[in-house]
Amino acid sequence: MADPRLRQLTIKTGVVKRLTKEKTVCEKEVLTEQNRLERFKSEGADEHVLKKQEEVISECLMMLPDTLRRLKKELEALENFLQDETELKETKEYETATQVVNDAKEVLVQKD
Repeated sequence: MADPRLRQLTIKTGVVKRLTKEKTVCEKEVLTEQNRLERFKSEGADEHVLKKQEEVISECLMMLPDTLRRLKKELEALENFLQDETELKETKEYETATQVVNDAKEVLVQKD
């Protein structure tokens, strides 16, 4: 990996991949916590426990907009980089980056 552009491409790809995963994990966590709240309600849990669980859900929901904003920003940066560096198309890193871009777009379309 002598070309510094390949290093940049690898870094940008890693960032988008991590943020894509972070968005997915945040959404799963919200669902898990909402299910837990419903279970607590059905079991007749203490009002304090229910209130705390609602706070946990609120915190999870607050993380999503920031994660989405960062993912969109970094995805755009990676797409621009790929457009500017078309001579790297034959490299493994470019192919990986293209796949990560497609995966990120799918995740963004799921629940935007």
